[in-house]
Amino acid sequence: MKITLIPERCIACGLCQTYSELFDYHDNGIVRFYDDPDQLEKEISPRQDIVEAVRNCPTRALIKD
Repeated sequence: MKITLIPERCIACGLCQTYSELFDYHDNGIVRFYDDPDQLEKEISPRQDIVEAVRNCPTRALIKD
């Protein structure tokens, strides 16, 4: 599955990081991938923790394709 980050939508609430270690934050609190802060799309193996993070993002700053 592909995960896309939309930083413009992120409100730095912190929910995605509580669900999955895939996500981290820039110094300004905006979401990024833990292992690559400049990447906005990542192809990953499906995992329930990531699906929950996407599902629970209040601003839909995370998209699963």
